[in-house]
Formats: sequence, structure tokens, C-alpha cells
Amino acid sequence: MSEVKSKSSMVFQAVAGALFVIITIITLIPILRVLAVSLSSKGAILSGKVLVYPVQLTFEAYQKVFGNSNFVNSFLFTILLTAGYTAVCMTMTILAAYPLSKKGLRGGGFIMTLFVLTMYFDPGTIPNYLNVKSLGLIDTVWALIIPGALSAYNLIIMRSFFRGIDSSLYESAYIDGCSQWKSLFKIAIPLAVPAVATLSLFYAVSRWNGISDVLYYINNSELYTVQMKLKQMIDSVKISLEEGKTSQLIADNIKSASIVISMTPMMIAYPFIQKYFTKGIMLGAVKG
Repeated sequence: MSEVKSKSSMVFQAVAGALFVIITIITLIPILRVLAVSLSSKGAILSGKVLVYPVQLTFEAYQKVFGNSNFVNSFLFTILLTAGYTAVCMTMTILAAYPLSKKGLRGGGFIMTLFVLTMYFDPGTIPNYLNVKSLGLIDTVWALIIPGALSAYNLIIMRSFFRGIDSSLYESAYIDGCSQWKSLFKIAIPLAVPAVATLSLFYAVSRWNGISDVLYYINNSELYTVQMKLKQMIDSVKISLEEGKTSQLIADNIKSASIVISMTPMMIAYPFIQKYFTKGIMLGAVKG
């Protein structure tokens, strides 16, 4: 009987492994395609020889992109904006989730209901724009931070983690003279590191990939994010006829190189935070 179970388990693992490999390959193909186009010559692209690996390797597209001071400035600005946005969002989320995790908080249920309602009722683009305009945030960096500074969904996750912490730890801290602030920084946050890391990545990715608020609220090109610059380049980048005679570039090279550069920071950060995803899942399972 045990041999049958062992064989069925091996078959299941083999099938699951094969499916995982297939899904991974399907997922990687578009990324490899973009990378290959960014590193291939004009002739190879126009002749249709480029699939998922570079043909006639050239780095001219990256030289062109990094030679564009506007794109480089937007890239650096987006890095700083993402870091600041993530810090503000996590501060807001933690400061809201911690008191709401306390079962004895008066009015906590009502306040939580108000947060949850924002997930289902969106006032729409025009009311949001008028609200941002009335606050004087148009053409300021705060228009890219304040409107999305707190996600109700992330708040619920953070609150659940705080609620999963054994209350006896808080009671012991209070007996030793800890205030609510000390218990937050000494007990709650250290134990919720997996949630903090995971939600930080969620906020960072949403800000890095965000473009709609830039389209709505920003007219100053100095405040354009890298995604906005990328959109402009994809919409309008062209290589002049004169340059095309001496260059091995076409518009697809520039577009692909810009896409690779813009997605690289998130791809670098993800593996370092990935380990916290598993810890977060296991912690939630143990706490039940």
C-alpha cells in the first residue's frame, strides 16, 4: 500500500514539476523576447531572425537610452519617489492597523467598516481629480503620494498579522512598563516583518508601474516617472532617416531597451523579498 502511495506521489511531483517548468518558460518568453530585441541589430530585427536570443549583439540601444538625460532623470526620480511612497504608505498602514487590531478599541469596528467601504465604492476619476486640485496638489510630487497612501486591502492584511500576535506578549510588555508605542516598535513590528516586507513590495511595485495619476495630475515634465517617459518613447520615438543610414537602431531597439531598464529594479528587489512571502504564509497558517 505504501509503495502505491509512493509511486502516486512521485507521479504527482513529476507532473507538477513539468507543469511548473512549462509555465515558467511561457512566462519568460516575452521577457527574453524584449531583451533579445534590445540587444539585436536593425538588420536582424527587420529580417525576423530575432526570437528569444540576441542576433548580431549590439549595446547601441542602451547607449542611446542612457544618453537621453530626460529618461535617466526620470529613472532616478522614480527610484526616489518609489522609496518615499513606500515609506509613507507603510507608515500609514502600520499606524492604522495596529490600533484597529486591538479588540477593545472603541469604534474600531465602525472605523474598519469605513476603510473596507473604500474598496467597493470608488468616487471616480473626475471627483478624485477635483479633490486633488482643491488641495493644491496638481503638479507636485505629493499628488503621486497622498492619494494612494493607504490601501484598505493591505491594511486588512497588516491588521490580521497584528491580531495573530499572542496577547500575552503585549500583557508582559505592559507589566514591564512598555507604552503602546514601545509595544508597537518592540513587539508588533519585529514579529510582523514578513508582512511589512511583503506589503512594502506591493506598494513599491504599484508606484513603480503607476502611470494614470501622472497622466491626470502632472504637467511638469520634471515630475514624470520612468513609466510616463517610457510611454512617451513608445508613442513617439523615431530614428531619423539620416541616422538610420549609419545606425544599427530602429524604434523597436529603443523601446525594448527602455522596457528592460524600467523593469530591472523590481526584478532585482523581488528575489530578496521573496523569502518573506513564504514566512508570511506560514505565520498566518500557524496563527490560524
